[in-house]
Amino acid sequence: MPTRTLKSQVTFTKPFHLHSVDTPLPAGTYQVLTDEEELDGLSFEAWRRLQTLLITPAIGTNDGSEQVFVIDPHELEKALAADQAAD
Repeated sequence: MPTRTLKSQVTFTKPFHLHSVDTPLPAGTYQVLTDEEELDGLSFEAWRRLQTLLITPAIGTNDGSEQVFVIDPHELEKALAADQAAD
């Protein structure tokens, strides 16, 4: 099955926490990657989400390295909504 990766960014104005990341993350803009696979056998194009990744600066370093976390996209949406509601 064909796969694709969708790239997006999210911006938080306040520190936030996700269950799959051990420590709170600082405010800032983060890259989000969503891997999907095409569903075969349908009369229309459809995709299924395989995983969502959040790319962050590596915790505890200042050398520009990054860490990648597999996250729940619904939890990310809730955290983003909470951040926006706090403004």
